Amino acid sequence: MTKKMGYRDWRWQVLWWHHFFLLWSTIEAQTRYSIPEELKLGSVVRNLPKDLGLSLSELFDRKLRVASEAGEQFFSMDAGKGELVVNDSIDREALSGQSASCVLPLQIVIENPLHLYRLDVEIKDINDNYPIFHAKELSIKIAESAAVGTLFALENAEQMH
Repeated sequence: MTKKMGYRDWRWQVLWWHHFFLLWSTIEAQTRYSIPEELKLGSVVRNLPKDLGLSLSELFDRKLRVASEAGEQFFSMDAGKGELVVNDSIDREALSGQSASCVLPLQIVIENPLHLYRLDVEIKDINDNYPIFHAKELSIKIAESAAVGTLFALENAEQMH
């Protein structure tokens, strides 16, 4: 038995496809930047007009906004230069724990006409929690006949906080 598609069913499909193509034309691009953690406040991440292919005056006329998907506003736009700058201290371990990657998703919203740009800022780990050994020097006697890959025990290190 085949089901006939009624007038309402067609309207919903047309409406769905209309919204899909409208959204598709609104979302322009996805860009990824990498910065080290704990940059100073006001540090420049990138120049947004240059990366988005827009003039500086166009960004202001079209009311560019930076919205964080993570909740906290770690970044803002420098109104004079159009640069994406660090707005708050970013501690990678606090955000992502021991995870291999730490990415902060941002939305760049530009009006008239509406365009959305997805921006991912990858936070690179700096070695701020390096290990500390109690002894300043350590002497190990290794025989010439030791096999390649032989392991040698060291004292435990403590993690610096």
